[in-house]
Amino acid sequence: MEYLVTAEEMKQYDANTIDVIGVPGMVLMERAALGAFSFIEDKFSAIPSCDKTVLVMVGMGNNGGDGLALARLLSDVGCPVDIQYVGDPRKASEQWKLQKKILEHYFVGTSDKTEGKEYTIMVDALFGVGLSRNIEGEYAQAVEDFNKAKAFKLALDIPSGICSDTGKVLGCAVCADVTVTFGFRKRGLMLSPGETFAGEVVIIPIGITEKSFMGRKPELFYYDEKITELLPKREKGGNKGTFGKLLLIAGSPKMAGAAVLAAKAAYRSGAGMVKVITSLENRVIIQSTVPEALFGTYEDMQEGMKWADVIAIGPGLGRSKESLELLKQVLLECRLPMVIDADGLNLLAEHAEIREELTKQGGEGRQIILTPHVGELSRLTKHSIPRLKENLLLYSKALAKEIHAVVVAKDARTYICGDKDPACVNLCGNSGMATAGSGDVLTGVIAGLLTQGMDAFSAAAVGVYLHAKAGDAVAANIGEHACMARDICEQLHVAE
Repeated sequence: MEYLVTAEEMKQYDANTIDVIGVPGMVLMERAALGAFSFIEDKFSAIPSCDKTVLVMVGMGNNGGDGLALARLLSDVGCPVDIQYVGDPRKASEQWKLQKKILEHYFVGTSDKTEGKEYTIMVDALFGVGLSRNIEGEYAQAVEDFNKAKAFKLALDIPSGICSDTGKVLGCAVCADVTVTFGFRKRGLMLSPGETFAGEVVIIPIGITEKSFMGRKPELFYYDEKITELLPKREKGGNKGTFGKLLLIAGSPKMAGAAVLAAKAAYRSGAGMVKVITSLENRVIIQSTVPEALFGTYEDMQEGMKWADVIAIGPGLGRSKESLELLKQVLLECRLPMVIDADGLNLLAEHAEIREELTKQGGEGRQIILTPHVGELSRLTKHSIPRLKENLLLYSKALAKEIHAVVVAKDARTYICGDKDPACVNLCGNSGMATAGSGDVLTGVIAGLLTQGMDAFSAAAVGVYLHAKAGDAVAANIGEHACMARDICEQLHVAE
């Protein structure tokens, strides 16, 4: 598990490190510069120092101070270095002024513009994580010239012009080949379109660690470890009952595929037994494509709820009166952990009394997971899709807290939010997963993990990660264009 921090969080951790732990700010700045210096040395080790011509574009804040320190280190080993100052030095930070004074003892040049000059490496140290307004005037011109020049482009901490919290472009932004970021990844480096401008992201440790949290952890994290380290432990002496029984209510007439995909995915993620409740006419399809699954019709619901450990409802269910009654029955006649997807969410959005009952049960401690894509989330929250996309995390967290449920908000970046912090964001996956049936597979994965005893938040977060890693395995094998939901399901066993 790794954290993604906001600008405000990073500033607080920086202050805690300096003011409470006692590490001087100039030491942190030197370590940042040394980290960037080491990256450059490793990256361009085949090029002699005298041939590494470098331009450092420097603003007047502490990010510019990092750039000044880096310029000094490069100059000290024989690299020809020019510095492009952008802004009013009278408004520079105190650490910037100290770095500038130190730099006076080293040989560096100055350059007003990059146009017409050739450099091997260009470093962006114009703005750091604190930028909150659009770049304009001489700053915008400097960014434009920087982007036009041909060289390897390295950004310090975050590309100038990218919002550290959202990844949005603030007017214009530096387009880097690599961003070396200090301490922790910033959210904007991993969110669109910031991730495109950041290029490869390398984390440089500078002394700001989890000890700097002082009891306040970041509100967002992501997984990057092997999936096998996150999956439920298997009992050597266990049996199919040990690993849980899932009641899957899915598939209306002529919509058996969703039930098939979800059932297979539940088994692939480790569920011991799956019983599919669906339309009678789906019997042959279910029993021929998922022979491991038990089969039941709507008349078997009550018996199924007594048998099951977990319930999943919604994939391919439709929005008929019969589907509505099934959802009501699941809510009113049991208190098992449950996953609600697809048409189950649409019914929830259409019927206020069901939503009220769900909220009541969530408040009483029932484990509930909702898995809406942005269209379904729009219907649940009454916000437009464009508005949701502006801050998907914010609105997902609000819904999770309102209903006392775990919300899996599915988009290019999927957020998993409970009614408490922190939230999780998935950074894996690819465009090939935007295909019919992919969500049904995800429902099966999450329900399968929940069936094995994971808590709702962990089952949702790990399930999304496993699903995405399987999607990446498919893309690696056959390409993103050829990806189908069944492929994702079949690759769950090899995701690492």
